[in-house]
Amino acid sequence: MTGTDPPGEPRSLAGVVAAMQSRLDTLPASAESRRVFLDTYCRTTSAVGSAIARGVFEDAKWVQDWDVAFADLYLDALDADLAGGAGVPRPWRLAFDAPPQLPALRHVLLGINAHINYDLPQALLAVISPQDYADRQVLGSRRRDHERIDGVLSARVAAEDDELAGVSRRTLLDRVLQPLNRLSSKRFLREARQKVWLNTEELHVARLAGDAAYAERLAELELLSAAKIADLLAPGQVLLRLAVAGFGVVLPPPRS
Repeated sequence: MTGTDPPGEPRSLAGVVAAMQSRLDTLPASAESRRVFLDTYCRTTSAVGSAIARGVFEDAKWVQDWDVAFADLYLDALDADLAGGAGVPRPWRLAFDAPPQLPALRHVLLGINAHINYDLPQALLAVISPQDYADRQVLGSRRRDHERIDGVLSARVAAEDDELAGVSRRTLLDRVLQPLNRLSSKRFLREARQKVWLNTEELHVARLAGDAAYAERLAELELLSAAKIADLLAPGQVLLRLAVAGFGVVLPPPRS
């Protein structure tokens, strides 16, 4: 991933934001439908950086390392898509290939599905070592910082809703349901992150069992995340439906 950090220096969220902005500035017309999620993610990453600066988290360096690893997974998928599509994970493939004429909200939700349900457990595992998992105090700190991200996301819901309203036409019903939709968004984001932690633990157990076991469990998570697309594309009030039915996916117990 290309950012603005000096060579050899630890990568920062400022570098991630710069990398996202670079892609926004050069996004080809044929990939314009990718813009709405990329724009949303860029603003959200800036908000996380601001929260780090305010001392919101217990371990600021860990949160930054985690968020950089998290962003890398998306930017790698986006770059692979723009380069021709080889090697793009299935949840991202379905998100990128969604009809361009879909409302902006649907494109954002498709991106959130791939990034939270599929990418986020991998990013957490990248920065929570087996030794961290064995240390109850360290693991507790990691989980609390993971949960603190909910506050950052919740604080962005209204602003991001306003951003989407500026790029996508809304019906009278959409406007009437706006307060309820915002509450629904906060609820399903919190629910999804709780399930992410469970899935990260499952991937950790598989990691300890070896590469083959890990690859098998990750493939299961990829399929579950891809299958979620049907819920996101179904007609009707998608945010209200997700608030009731849930947004996250859960890995089943491993096969014996």
